[in-house]
Order: sequence, then C-alpha cells, then structure tokens
Amino acid sequence: MRAVLAWKETFREQCVYDLAFKPDGSQLIIAAGLRVLVYDASDGALIQPLKGHKDIVYCVAYAKDGKRFASGSADKSIIIWTSKLEGILKYTHNDSIQCVAYNPVTHQLASCSSGDFGLWSPEQKSVNKHKVSSKITCCGWTNDGQYLALGMMNGVVSIRNKNGEEKVKIERPGGSSSPIWSIAWNPSKLPNNRIFCPPNMKLRLFSIKNSEAFYCFPSQEARKVDCMDEHNDILAVADWGQKLSFYQLSGKQIGKDRTLTYDPCCVSYFSRGEYIVMGGSDKQASLYTRDGVRLGTIGEQNAWVWTCRVRPDTNFVVLGCQDGTVACYQLIFSTVHGLYKDRYAYRDSMTDVIVQHLITEQKVRIKCRELVKKIAIYRNRLAIQLPEKILIYELFSDDSSDMKYHIKEKICRKFECNLLVVCSQHIILCQEKRLQCLSFTSVREKEWVMESLIRYIKVIGGPPGREGLLVGLKNGAILKIFVDNPFPITLLKLSTSVRCLDMSASRNKLAVVDEHNTLLVYDINSKELLFQEPNANSVAWNTQCEDMLCFSGNGYLNIKASNFPVHQQKMQGFMVGYNGSKIFCLHIYLMSAVEVPQSAPMYQYLERKMFKEAYQIACLGVTDSDWRDLATEALEGLDFDTAKKAFIRIRDLRYLELISSIEERKKRGENDNELFLADVYAYQGKFHEAAKLYKRTGHESRALSMYTDLRMFEYAKDFVGATDPKSSRILMTKQADWAKSSKEPRAAAEMYLSAGEHLKAIDIIGEHGWADMLIDIARKLDKAEREPLAKCALHFKRLKHHGYASETYSKMGDLKALVHLHVETRHWEEAFSLVEKHTQFKYDVFVPYAQWLAENDRFEEAQKAFHKAGRQNEAVKVLEQLTHNAVVENRFNDAGYYYWMLSMQCLDIAREQRDEMLKKFERFQHLAELYHVYRSIQRYTDEPFSSHMPETLFNICRFLLNNLTKNIPAGISKVNTLYALAKQSRKLGAYKLARYSYEKLQELHIPSRFHESIELGNLIIRSKPFHDNEVRMMCYRCSTNNPLLNNQGSVCINCRQPFIYSASSYEVLPLVQFYLEEGIIDEEALSLIDLEVPHIDQRDARWQDMDNGELQAMRMDDGLDDAEEDPFTAKMSFEQGGSNFVPVKVNRSVLRSMSRRDVLIKRWPRPLKWEYFRSLLPDVLLTFYPGQLLMFHSEDYELLVLQHNCCPYCRRPIDEPN
Repeated sequence: MRAVLAWKETFREQCVYDLAFKPDGSQLIIAAGLRVLVYDASDGALIQPLKGHKDIVYCVAYAKDGKRFASGSADKSIIIWTSKLEGILKYTHNDSIQCVAYNPVTHQLASCSSGDFGLWSPEQKSVNKHKVSSKITCCGWTNDGQYLALGMMNGVVSIRNKNGEEKVKIERPGGSSSPIWSIAWNPSKLPNNRIFCPPNMKLRLFSIKNSEAFYCFPSQEARKVDCMDEHNDILAVADWGQKLSFYQLSGKQIGKDRTLTYDPCCVSYFSRGEYIVMGGSDKQASLYTRDGVRLGTIGEQNAWVWTCRVRPDTNFVVLGCQDGTVACYQLIFSTVHGLYKDRYAYRDSMTDVIVQHLITEQKVRIKCRELVKKIAIYRNRLAIQLPEKILIYELFSDDSSDMKYHIKEKICRKFECNLLVVCSQHIILCQEKRLQCLSFTSVREKEWVMESLIRYIKVIGGPPGREGLLVGLKNGAILKIFVDNPFPITLLKLSTSVRCLDMSASRNKLAVVDEHNTLLVYDINSKELLFQEPNANSVAWNTQCEDMLCFSGNGYLNIKASNFPVHQQKMQGFMVGYNGSKIFCLHIYLMSAVEVPQSAPMYQYLERKMFKEAYQIACLGVTDSDWRDLATEALEGLDFDTAKKAFIRIRDLRYLELISSIEERKKRGENDNELFLADVYAYQGKFHEAAKLYKRTGHESRALSMYTDLRMFEYAKDFVGATDPKSSRILMTKQADWAKSSKEPRAAAEMYLSAGEHLKAIDIIGEHGWADMLIDIARKLDKAEREPLAKCALHFKRLKHHGYASETYSKMGDLKALVHLHVETRHWEEAFSLVEKHTQFKYDVFVPYAQWLAENDRFEEAQKAFHKAGRQNEAVKVLEQLTHNAVVENRFNDAGYYYWMLSMQCLDIAREQRDEMLKKFERFQHLAELYHVYRSIQRYTDEPFSSHMPETLFNICRFLLNNLTKNIPAGISKVNTLYALAKQSRKLGAYKLARYSYEKLQELHIPSRFHESIELGNLIIRSKPFHDNEVRMMCYRCSTNNPLLNNQGSVCINCRQPFIYSASSYEVLPLVQFYLEEGIIDEEALSLIDLEVPHIDQRDARWQDMDNGELQAMRMDDGLDDAEEDPFTAKMSFEQGGSNFVPVKVNRSVLRSMSRRDVLIKRWPRPLKWEYFRSLLPDVLLTFYPGQLLMFHSEDYELLVLQHNCCPYCRRPIDEPN
C-alpha cells in the first residue's frame, strides 16, 4: 500500500476541526475557522464559502440523502444548509456545539454540546434535548438508524435509542483520564470476523490462531459464517488512553484493546468497512484493518491530524490538521499474489490470504492478522511473508482438489525482498540483483548475484530440492537456475529488458515479453527466433499442448498454435496461465478462469490436413460442432482412427458403425480408398459424388441401392438408363416399397403389379379391402399361379366376399379349400351340393355342420349330421344327452322321440356290432314306447284338461303298468299311473281294478297334492261293487278273456301270444303275428302271398283296398270264412297249447293261401328280420305307418295326422318320402 497526494490546501492560522463528504463524493464540506467551506472533492477547488456562524465552527455532517447538511459552532448554534448551499434553519443549545450526526435512515439530526444533546427532524417543530453528565466529544448513528452512540470526556460511551433514552452504557477502564475522543460505526453489515459466501460457491474458512487452523465446510445455499453469537453493528472507540477498542451494540467488547502510540483525534471507516483511517498527535494518518491491525502510514503532516474522512466508494482519504492543512491522498493497494497451475493465492483485506482453485472454484481463507507482504505458491507449498516472519503452509493431502492447509514451518525473521518464491524445500528471496536460497529452517544455502536487476522469476518445476528457476533480468539476460546448483545457466541474451517469461512443457521453447511489449519465441536448443508478435504484456504456454501459447495485450487475448496466424478475441486484464482450454486472467484484483474454445487453432490444423494435431487441440476444449467438423474432415481424409475418436466424443453411433465396417473390410483385404470415400460421401449426404465414385470403382449396384433407399428414384432411373430391364424391375419394386412406406398403397400396388411382384401387390390390396381390384387380378392370373391365387382367396375370405373366394378356389381347382370355405362361411347348401358330387368330403362338411348345429342348440339336427358324417359315437352321445335332458326336464314326448332315434342309430351300428347293438335297439324301442305313452299320463295328472278319452287313458295306464313289471325307467311315476288308472277305472265301471289301484297307491309315497283326492276316491270305491263291469281284454288267437292287469306283461295268460296295440288308443288290435318256417326267405314269402288272390264270392264278401304307398288299409264288409276253409286259422288253433309260448309258423301252402290284404308286414332293415301279422277281423280298418312300423286304427291315425301334420312318433312330415 502506498499513498499518493492528490491535492492539498492550507488555511493559515485556522484549525480544521471537521470534514464531511456529500454522499455521492462530489463535494467536501470543511469546518475551518468561522466559516463552512465547500470544495470540489476531485481537485480541491473551492466552490463556495458559507457564512452564518459567529464563532469557530467545530463540526459538520451531511445527510445520507444528500439534500442537506448541518454545521455546529462555538456560538452554540446549529445551521441546516441545503445541497444548493442555502441556509434554511438555525437552532441553538446552551453550550458550544461539539459534534453533529445525521440518522442514515430517518435523516434525524443529532447535535451534541457540552451539557446536552438534541434530536431534530424536518417534520418536528421543536428540538428534543436531553441532559448528559459529561461533555460529549463525538457521536454516531448505527447503520439501521435505531441507536445513537455518544462519546464523553469521562471515558463513557452512552448508546441511546431514537427517543434519546439510554439503552447501553460502556465505561472504559481509564475513566475521565482517558476521554473518548472519536467513535465510528462500521458501515458494513458484516462484523469484523465474518465473511459472506455466495450461493453455489464452495468455501472453507481458516483462522490462524496460536499457530493452529480450524475450518468449516459450507452448505449448498448461501450462508453467513459468523464467529459471533449475535448480529450487531461494530463500534470502534478511540480514547486518549491511547487505546483502540471494538464493541458490539450490546456493549460487549470484541477482542482486546489495541494499544496506540499516540493520542487519537479521529477514526473513520472506508465505505465498505474493510479499513480504518486514524490520525492524532503523531502528526500523521495511519491505515488499519477493521480488526485494528496497523497497515501503514497515509501521509505525514506538520501538526496534529484533527480529522480524517474517506471519500465514499473510493480509495481517497482527506486529512484535516491543526495548522489549517487539508490534504487529499489516493491509496494504491498493490496486488500481492502467487499462481501455480490452477491454484491462485492472493491477499485480501491486507491481512488475509485466499487460495482459489481456478477449476473447481473452491476458495479457502487464511487469516494471518498481520499485513501480508508477499505470497508464493508451488505445488503443495504456500509461503506468506508477514512483517516479522514467513509462514510455510502445506496441503494435508496430495489430492488435487484438497484445499486444507496447515502450517509446516515458521521462519521468524524480518526479510526485505522484492520477490518471494517457494519450492518444495526452500524459499527464494529476490533482493534487487541478489537471489538467496533459504531452507525452511532459515539456513541460507545458496546465493546468486546477477549482473542486472531481476525483473521476473518463475519456478519451472523439477525434483524436490532440485527445482529449476527461470529468471529474467533488466539487461535482457534470461537465466535458468537450479536450486542445488550455484552456477546459473544463460539461455538467451536480449537487447531489451525482460517483462515476462515462460517455458513450454517440453522445455524446448521459450517465450519472452520484452519492455517494448513484443513477444519473442525462441528454440532453446538452437537459440533460433521462431516468431514474434507485437502488443503483448504477458505470455503463457499451454501446459497440455506443446505448440500452443497465448498472450494478452491491448485488451485482446491472442492464441497462437504452431506457426499458424494468431487468433484474437477481446479480453480485459493480464493473462497469467494457460491450462488446456482454460486461460487464467487477472483483471484488477480478480482472478478468473476463462473457458476458451480451441476452435480457431483446431481449424488451422484441419486446413493443412493435420488431423492428429487437430485432435490434440480439440481435446483441450472445443464445442460439439467443432468435434463434428474434425470427425468429418478426418473421415473424408481417410484418417479413420482420428475420425473414430472424434465421433466417440460426440457419440455419433451412425458414423461409428460406418468406420467399424470399413475397418472390418480393411481387415478382410479391401484397400480401395475411393470405395471407402464413396461410402463416406453417402453417409454425409453427398449422394451424387458417392454415385460417381461407386461407378468409377465398378460398384454401380451400390449406387442404385443408395438412390432407391433414399427414394431418389428419378436419379436412380437416370443412373440405370433404359438398357437394363432387370435393374429397372428391381428399381420399380423398390419404388413400390417406398410408396408403401409413404402410405400411398394404391400407387405401391400398381407399381408392384408392373414389376411382376403379384404377391406384394395382393397383400397391399387385400389389407385395404379393395375387392374389385383383387378379383381383377385373380381373373387375370393363370390357374397355375397357385400361390397368388391362394392369397387372393384368403383375402376374399377375410373380407367376407364368399362369391369371389369361391370363384378363385374353383379356378384353382382346389376342392378341399372350397369345401372349407363353404364350411367356414356357413354356406351349407353349397357345401352339401359339393358333397353330393364329391363324397370324399362328407366328413369335412357334416362334422363342422353338426358342431355348428350343436353350438346353436339345434341338437337333433346336429345328431343327424353326425350320423351322416359317419361319426356314430358323437351321434349317439348327442342323442343320449338329449334323452337324459328330456327325462330330467319331464319332456317325455321328446324323450320317447330321442329313444326311438337312439334305437335307429343302434340298428345302423348293429351291422358291425350285432349282438350288443340289437339288445340296445330293443331296449331303446321299448323305452321310446313307454315314454311316449307316459307323456299322456303326465299331462293328465299335471294339467287341468286332457284331450284323451277315458277309454284311451284307461288303456294307456294298463299298457304302461303291464310293461312296468320289472324296472321302472327314470322319470316315469308309478303313482301318477295308478292314480290315473284308478280314476279312469271308476269312470268306466272297473271298480275292482280301481280298488286294486287305490290299494297299490297306499303302498307308495304319494305327493301331498294327491292326498285328498286319493283318500276321497278310496272311500268312494269301497261303496261300489267289487267287480269290473263289461271291461274285457280278449286274446284274438285263443279267444281267452285276460285280466285288465297282468303281472306277466302284455301277453295272453293262456297262449302267451303278445298283444298288438294300436299306437294311438292302445286297444288290442285283431292281429296275430306269425313266423316263417325254416328255409323260407322274406322275398319268397312275399311273392307267395302276392301270388294269387283267393276266390271270394262277390255276394258274400266286398273288399275295399286303400294303398297309397305310405300306408296300407283293408276292410271286409262280410264275415270271415269258416276255419275249415282258412289254413292259417287251422294252423293257429292246431299248434296252440302248452305253458310256453308257441309261435304260429306257416309253410308255403299257408302263405299261398293268404291274401295280401290280410297280411301286414314290418319290413325291418338288416340285420333284423321282417315281422308278419295276420288280421283276424278284416272288417276292422287298420293303418300301418311304414316310417316307424306302427299300426293304428285308421280313424285315429287320420286324426293324429291332422293334429300334427307329421308322424307323432318319429316327427317325419307326412309329405316327406320314406
């Protein structure tokens, strides 16, 4: 620090008691003699003297807003002046005015006299005055304007609030023998030992106390690192006990008293509170840190310094002396710093050292509490020179990001030197022409005396204890000195003085800046001047690149690579270091790391196709676009290694794949660089250049593929020409592919057709459902082109165009596919018609048809379809399930029908499995008849009305009971049957049978709904006679009257001949079954019966013959022939007898004697035999239904047909052929 006199003014025989600056620093108010003088602060010119006081003016003060100022005088008055230098107000005290001070916030004026102080503000009409016990010598407001501090002659500091009430009283140890002569509040918001860490800045705080270090780590957010317990303003107090002390607002003293060697008369802070200026009886002004550490002298005078003030926001200090001298000094603070690579150490607040990591932006503060004179840094060493000692610090670890320093050594000696350098084990002191090498224990090991003044010194590295120094002298000599070598080595001898030096990383080149600001670069080995550049004030080699350096000057940063032209960009300050892409720039007091893209030198190398050198430059730091340019240029230059590394940097996988493929091809022996370059051009979008190279290298197909892949079909056509039809077809196909991907399907399909790619065209047309276009293609295709036709048919099926699909399959002749088409589309009629012509597809049609019928709950039809398909097992399973469901659901009519169908199925299967299936046939036939009969009983018992005559119901009940002698089928209720029989018997006069039925009912479990009716009927029947009135059942073979119920079944009790019942009224028909003798086959028997009609007298007999093919009917009006004349009757009566059933067997003569009109034949299919029946009452008209081989009374059959329009048993329509 040094002080330079700016201007000086002397008022003879007048003491300057006080000074005050206007807040903007433009004017200086001086209290000198009886006048108030207004000066221009910049040049010391008098602006205007102000008169108004009648005695000596002791004090002046300016308001913070700059609108008014005040002066106080020994005449006991206060005058308020405006900024236009006009007096506007005057008020008085009872004693002379000692000091005045404006509140920095409210602009309230405090005026102090020997016995009291007053508080005045513009909005008040009067001045509030307060008495004090001692003379007030000085006063000052806190920064927030809440409190006023008063310094008194009795050594007391009284702190008052805005209302004048005392809040804190500070009593100094010296009492009245140490009057308080000056006080000042630190204008900074931060206390003495507090610093502020901005957001996102990594900061560590070190405080050196008792040779120990402590530090703190900050958080991510902005925070205040404060060693105090409370946040208060700091008050500096100077008394004539020659002490300087600091207090908090609470009255608590900060630290210890600082001893002075003089009586202080004035204390003043710099605008930001970083320094204190004091003056007094030592006839000079001194500069102190805010902690009270003396830093140096500002200006020596001939009399006491009575007042001093710092010009706002500047380094100018104005002193006022007892002899009337006013002097203005400018303080110049020199930069004390040191740099090694990315660590920069500099002095802060004169007593602190901050070490900054220029890359990570970490900072650490080391508080030395003394004036820092010199700083040197090297690797893990830091040397700080203080007035009486040198401190050597060392990093705690070798981590490059470690910022924790601790004291390694202390050299407690006072040194005077111009420059300080630290090495691993030594410190180097530069004293004019002399260099001294001292160990850390203060032992002088070496000394070098130069022939001229040393202008520049720098450590250039080396092993510990053997480091090299680069020294530049005023006479132009450049030396290299090793710490362990007493003899310096002369590198160069210039004609002018050296200002700056640096050596390249390989130690082969030396850069020098001379006193004419010329940069000179030499080859150290040959001493040859490589180049020179003007306008340089500092220079540095890039530590990571041998051929790059930068230098600054005239507001520009200059970067030079190899022997290329210099690249310039604007930058303020001095360039002090160059590491990779970062340039360390010192501007005024701020060191910053500037990120400088190395684009310009990289492009300079690229222009000369020096790709490897360009890559090294790019590694220092360039933008992504620069990396891409480097990669592209290297690729075009066929430097694949450099291009690959550059593309890896920007993560361009596409080009990396290209390079990888080229490398693989090179390994396989390819070495056509033009072909490689063509691939590169194609990737870069230079398609025409690529096509030319492909053609030149004989790879026209690659050019064609490139054009087609890029959809540049016009260029492709031009490239191919009209001479190659195969290539033209390939091109057309690829163009169609493009049209397809471009969502132009119709155009794509047409192009595929033109190129002969029918399958692709069909796929597109089918996907979009253009059936008309598709059928046109199908019709144009030859039937031999089966694959395209099959695809057409598949699309027709998907589009549900059955007709088109059928046409296509027909054209192909694919009958199986056609059958499947009809089946899948449920066009059964077409399928059936196809099966009629091609029976081999019967299974393929009827099985799906049956499954479809079953899925649609058409089980009966499904059963028939299974049967037609030859799937007998499935057919039987369906019928069995239908039958079971019908029985469970009490649909007995359906159950009878399904059992009949089951029996017919079994009869069909019996041709292969005869015995088992015939048994099933007989059982199912029997169950069908039982369920059919029981349906009438169930309707009678469950429904309120019945359509059957009592005789019919009576017969049905008897028939059912006669056939239920063994097992009762599921669903058939014996209770219902007996109940119906009892009621009908009672109606028809069969009282005995009715009583029997009621008695049988008593043995069974009777439903509750029948209880009352049965009990009543049982009572009523007991009142009837115990016999059956005229109800008989006669056997037509033996004429025996049979009981109404027969436990032997439906056979005669005498001849065991089975009864033949009408299938509607269940009356016994006048029929007798006969059998053929052995040796007579059915065809012979039929021919014998039809051979001749017996002669009958027309008077005795009249026959009516009815035969329409569906039924046979006969009727005879007159009585029967005599038995003697009928061989059958004789045969029947002759052979009858015995306890076992003896069937009627006839021979040929008997058959020949029979009339066809008297014989009914059940023509069962194989393997069953035909059954023959002879009617014994020809006048009874009987009807035989061949469809189910059942017999009826003709009238009953006709009624049933009229009711149902079909057979009531097999449900076959009457008009359906048998």
